[in-house]
This record gives sequence, structure tokens and C-alpha cells, in this order.
Amino acid sequence: MRASAFALPSVIALAAVTSGFVAVSASGQEIGSEVSMTRRLAEGDEHRLTIPQLIQRGFDLFGAMWTVEEGGGRPLSKGTGAALSDPSSPLVFPRNFNRISAPDANACVACHNLPRSGGGGDVVANAFVLAQRFDFASFDPSDSVSTRGGLDEVGNPIGLDTISNNRASIGMFGSGYIEMLARQMTTELQAIRNGIPPGGEAALEAKGIPFGLLRRNGDGTWDTSAVEGLPSHSLVTSGAGAPPTLLVRPFHQAGAVVSLREFTNNAFNHHHGIQSSERFGDETDADGDGFVAELSRAEVTAVSIYQATLPPPGRVIPRNRAIEEAVLNGEQRFEQVGCTSCHVPALPLTNWGWYFEEPGPFNPNGNLRRGDVEPLYVNLNSGSLPGPRLRESNSVTWVPAYTDLKLHDLTDGEDDPAREPLNMHFPPGSEGFFAGNGRFLTKKLWGAANERPYFHHGLYTTLREAIHAHGGEGADSRAAFLALSEYDQGSIIEFLKTLQVLPENAPALVVDEKGRPRAWPPLN
Repeated sequence: MRASAFALPSVIALAAVTSGFVAVSASGQEIGSEVSMTRRLAEGDEHRLTIPQLIQRGFDLFGAMWTVEEGGGRPLSKGTGAALSDPSSPLVFPRNFNRISAPDANACVACHNLPRSGGGGDVVANAFVLAQRFDFASFDPSDSVSTRGGLDEVGNPIGLDTISNNRASIGMFGSGYIEMLARQMTTELQAIRNGIPPGGEAALEAKGIPFGLLRRNGDGTWDTSAVEGLPSHSLVTSGAGAPPTLLVRPFHQAGAVVSLREFTNNAFNHHHGIQSSERFGDETDADGDGFVAELSRAEVTAVSIYQATLPPPGRVIPRNRAIEEAVLNGEQRFEQVGCTSCHVPALPLTNWGWYFEEPGPFNPNGNLRRGDVEPLYVNLNSGSLPGPRLRESNSVTWVPAYTDLKLHDLTDGEDDPAREPLNMHFPPGSEGFFAGNGRFLTKKLWGAANERPYFHHGLYTTLREAIHAHGGEGADSRAAFLALSEYDQGSIIEFLKTLQVLPENAPALVVDEKGRPRAWPPLN
């Protein structure tokens, strides 16, 4: 495989946002315009830019503060892409923003900004996931129209704690490596699946991570009841014998999104009211705002590549003897109490998996997929990308993300306040949808220390609170942690505090408090 390297075109045309032409100044800026992006990418431009130029354009799009002059907002559509339940009450001023049901942000970086662009967000940036199925959350119980403002799909009044799943904005640093791990794990699981004959069964394992047992009945149909760690829609089968996809979905805290591209297409419409051409069509004004082609395929590629090439988090370990000793002890105790059974310290990328391919092979409908267009390849380990980078050794790149990319139930039963009221893996309005959710992807701990607050809801301000909240499958490790001495508990906290998104262009993946490279474990 090769990395793309194309020259920047001398002129990039402004995207047509209305019919006809617009007058522009000598600099290319329309006189009097108020748009966030004066230069737009058209289809094919992603192959005329070098990778650094494409990353820069993705950075610009990620930080763009979208306005109504370029299609920002969605007057006649929900964040799901469906039409409003009540088109007679469009989402225009003063209904153009709603913090709960969205649109709720002008820019991606408005929520993904800790410690800088591409990171997580404070609790003020939480997303109310699934509230976007409402027109405009009003909490008015007298509103008789389902999902207009006050009643859910079955006619029950909704409240702030039942309308959605309150989720913290996740950090995207190192996410290219994460997506490639998920792709390879899916491929490994599918290879095992494809080798199971009628009447047979096989243990599912990928990257050394067990995913339970998959059985095939004598008539060729599939039994997924013993599969573990995957979302329900990765286990869907049909009576005709269609196998489960076994897709590992590494994005969203509940494992709902398979790729950065899908994540990007979803978020632009949901949060900003910007509809991408690949999802909604080139000539379709899906939200009734008078604009078409609000985000080109090339621009979705640029934003996806920007996120994919965000550098991996590393470690910041002060040159302080007492802290060093605590961190070393904390690493050992973290394993001793069983935390590494789920927070696996590192997973291997093999077979050149550090070459990120866009678009990927597992994207769902509404997103470009492998074979739809000429692919781009980016070497995630390249020193020409924003650093620092991981390195390949003996044909393997180890990704120290502290996760197993599986779903686990971390709640202590139906009354645990950490449970979510809705399950995004079932159709809205269904019994499964309203049954709630307690299963979450194992938190990628790399970068966690400076992307607080913590847990899927972002309601914990300390790492210790997050550890104490581990119930269900995490209960044994929690109990073992609580049985440790005060010093050993503190040592685990000190270890976790070293897992950080590093300063821009840090010289190494492990640095001291002044940003200088350091050896770890210390040499003496």
C-alpha cells in the first residue's frame, strides 16, 4: 500500500449553496457573506490534496462555526434525518436551537475540545443521545403529537431523565488506530464464523479477546445466545440462514457506530443541521432550508482523516521519586485487582493495519464504503503526521489504549442510577428500546486523565468516583480495589493520572512534567 501525495490545486471553487452564481471579492470571499468556510471541497479534491493538506482542511471543518448562510440548522427535519412530526412548527428562530433535542452546537470543536480540538468535553458539552428523535423538546405533557415535544412514541410524557441517554463527549485522539483495531477484530471474528458448519460451534476470539461462543444449527441458522461483548444489531440473523455480522463497533459509549465516517455523517446532521451529500443526496434539500450538498463527500473524508490522524495519547510522568514509586506500584496493583482483564493495556495491529483506509469496508448504508470510490491510505505511524506516533516492531504495532472494545454491564441491577433509560440498539418505541441499557464499551483509558469528567455520563469529577461506580461485571475488581491499602488505592490513581493526551508535537510518547522525553520504567 502507498500513502497518497497529491498537489494542492491552484483554485478550489466555492461550493454552490444556492442556484446561480455569487459575486466574490478578489480574495475569493463573497462580499458581505457570513460563512464559516469560504473554501469548500468538491468531489475528487481529496485526491488532489496531500495528506497534510487534507488534515488541515479536516481541522478547519471540525472547527467551523456553521451559519444559516451555508446550510446550518435543519428547519424541517429531526436529528435522525426524518421529517418533523409537525412541519407547521419549523425549527427556525426562536426554535432553531434546543440544547436537548438539538441542533445544539455550531461546531464539532464546541464539544470536542479537551485539552484541545479533537478531545472530549466538559459536562456542559454532554449530548442527549436519542432526544434527536423529537422535533423540539418542550416537556409539555399536553402536547398530543408523538415525538413533537412532550410525548414519546407510545404516548408517555417525557422528562429530562427519560427523554435521552445523557452522554459525555468522547475524545477522538488515537481514533484511527481504534477503528483499524475494530476492523481487524471484526475480520477475525467473521473468519471464525465462516468456518462453522451446520451443527457446529466455535469459540469467538479476536486479538486474544474472547467474545463467547457462536453456534450454527443443523438447518444452517445461527444461535448467538452465547456470544458476548457485541451489540444486539451485530448479532441479528434471519431465518434464511444469513449469518450475524459480528461487527465490532468502537464508537459511542454503547458501541453503536462502526467508523469515523459514520460518526461524522451522523453528528453533522444531528448537532449542526449540516447534511452530507452521501447520506442525503446531491440535489436533495432534506431539511427544507433551501440548501443542497451542504457537506461534500470530499469534506466528510477530510474530517474523517483529521480525526483518524489525531495523535495517540501517551503518558506524563513527573520526575519525582515518590510519584514514580507510586506509579510503578499502581501499574502492578491495577493488574492485580483485575482491571486489565477488560482494560487490556495494549492490542496488536498486524498485517499493515496501521495503514488507515478511507472509506472502510464495514460502513452501513448512507456512508461511502470500500469500492464506492478510490480509497485513500494514510500511514498512521508516519513521522510526517502530527506527533508523537506509535511505531511498528516485528510487523506489529501495539496500541496502548487500555480497552478490549467489548460491551460490559457495569451496573448493579435495574435500579442502578448509572443505567440509561433507553437502549439505542433497538427501534425507537419498541419494548427493547424502553428497557434501558447498562452495557458500555470498555473505556479507552489512554488520554482519560486530562479528558475529564468521567464515566459514560460525565457526572463524576474524579477517577476514584468512576472506579467506585464499577458494578456488574466490574464488581469484583471494585471490591478488590476497595480492599487495598490507602497507599495502593492512591497508587492506582497516580498511575491513571499519567494517561494523558500529550502537548502538541510532544517529542515522545512518555514525557515528564516539563514535556521532556523520559524512559519508563525509570532506569534507576
